[in-house]
Amino acid sequence: MERKDLNPARFVTSRPGTSRSDTGRLLRADVHASLVVFLITVPLSAGVAVASGVPVELGLVTGIVGGLLTGLLPGSSIQVSGPAAGLAALVYEAVRVHGLGGLGVLVLATGLLQVVLGLLRLGRWFRKVPVAVVQGMLAGTGLVLITGQLYELADADAPGGGLERLGGLVLLVTGALEDPAALAAGAVGVGTMALMALWQRWPRGVRLMPAPLAAVLAATAATALLRLPVDRLRVGDLMTAVQPPDGPDFVRLGQVGVLGTVLAFTLVASAGSMFGAAAVDRLHDGPRTDYDKELIAQGAGNTVCGMLGALPMTTVVVRSTANAQAGARTRASRVLQGLWLAAFAALLPWALGAVPVAALAGVLVVVGRQLLPGRELGRLWDGHRGEVVALLATAAAIVVTDPFEGAVIGLLLAGVKAGWETTRLRTDRGRGRRGEGRAGDGGRMPLISKK
Repeated sequence: MERKDLNPARFVTSRPGTSRSDTGRLLRADVHASLVVFLITVPLSAGVAVASGVPVELGLVTGIVGGLLTGLLPGSSIQVSGPAAGLAALVYEAVRVHGLGGLGVLVLATGLLQVVLGLLRLGRWFRKVPVAVVQGMLAGTGLVLITGQLYELADADAPGGGLERLGGLVLLVTGALEDPAALAAGAVGVGTMALMALWQRWPRGVRLMPAPLAAVLAATAATALLRLPVDRLRVGDLMTAVQPPDGPDFVRLGQVGVLGTVLAFTLVASAGSMFGAAAVDRLHDGPRTDYDKELIAQGAGNTVCGMLGALPMTTVVVRSTANAQAGARTRASRVLQGLWLAAFAALLPWALGAVPVAALAGVLVVVGRQLLPGRELGRLWDGHRGEVVALLATAAAIVVTDPFEGAVIGLLLAGVKAGWETTRLRTDRGRGRRGEGRAGDGGRMPLISKK
């Protein structure tokens, strides 16, 4: 049976007439894909939580909600939601300014706003955000993420601002060279990155294990065998980490800075989810994403995460791509990965206590690098240099200020560019019409070609 025969309103069943053997094949494919995604989700969720400055358990909570709740709701079929590296820098700054107690209110307000926007059928509007601005936001976030994780590679505390992090890198390197413990942590992180980079060259049978998990397991084993003096994750009780916001936290919603952060969360999370859905839809021939319903599903997930005091969620392209490539057919795969994650968080959270922080930092440096434009920047420069300017300006503004102000600057630049191009096009058309009027009398040729 072809994938197009699937009914998007069901889990693993298709239209009437599908045999039990076909349904069984669908279920086996979804179970396999869910296990692959689960193995990727555990280290990434823990790493994003560390990068966001919150307890590791809160990253697991967001991953569970993303699977069990958002995975059940209509919208997309196989894209996976959870804590994302693209939001880590924004969350880190929000926690630094408003505290861990204020995070739940920010995420709750973001979720409610997303639900309202989805009900107003504005899901597709987020896809109209200029690509250069979105890529600029991702690039800026990637730079902030990388610079922050470079400090974690040496088991050092990162400064608060983006410029401070960049300025402190020289002192970080010189200090690490004189500290054996920092050198050991750096070796663990660099080894993790090297293994991830070389993973695709290993035999196909070995590569059945996801690269992030293999790299983290190898780093954990090496750290234990060599008894390296490096920092390890601190993992507590899951229920203790869940701290719903209380009355004083809600009072903060009246502050201008808090509202700006909510808008930043909403813009980055929603645009990332919509663009992620468009990308994932190209990887399979199943049902296409309903953007309004998907925005409501993301909002519902963030609302619950906010009530639990957890991290915000968005579509995670790395996990969604792995889900598609592993053969997922229906949304059952993402629900099952949430179930596996919940079982792990309830029964085996202590296993994360052996993981070196530097190993997760290495994984996140690789993920942050994937957020930076590579060849796309060169191709964009050849034909759309104004887009490159908007992209670089947005990224730079995020590094210098914060994700919200950077996104606003990028949107303003995109608006200025669009207005300038419209004015120029009208002017050229006017000149072309005047040139055509004189062409019959031996005048000038039209300035606008119809090519």
